[in-house]
Amino acid sequence: MLILIALASGALFGLGLVVSGMVDPVKVLGFLNLLGNWDPSLLLVMGGALAVFGPGYFIWRRGHSRCVLGSELPRVPAPTIDTRLVLGALLFGIGWGLAGLCPGPAISLAGSLQWQAGLFIAAMVAGFWLVGRLTAAGSTAAGSGKT
Repeated sequence: MLILIALASGALFGLGLVVSGMVDPVKVLGFLNLLGNWDPSLLLVMGGALAVFGPGYFIWRRGHSRCVLGSELPRVPAPTIDTRLVLGALLFGIGWGLAGLCPGPAISLAGSLQWQAGLFIAAMVAGFWLVGRLTAAGSTAAGSGKT
């Protein structure tokens, strides 16, 4: 049952990305181009998503400590703004601005077998690998007393 719900949720999310135009890099870059020919239509998509999710989440959260399927709702700790978070946000924003894609839309776009999606996903996986290596190297150096 969990697999079916996950599959349906993922399919609905992917369909929403396709229908809204979030998988079209030209549309996304038009939205990000505030000083040029700005296309505000994606703002409506994001606003609509928040308008549905926000109240629903807080109404559910007020009366329930568990998800619909029974698992406990995770408590999100207050974020600590550190160098790693800022650098990650900068890299994410730069990548989104250059490619016109972010991870969710890129994975949805991969279903169309466009080479741009494959290239983006390959770069994303390489980035994950690199961060993992750097994090492991940093942990090893910190554990051995090196700086």
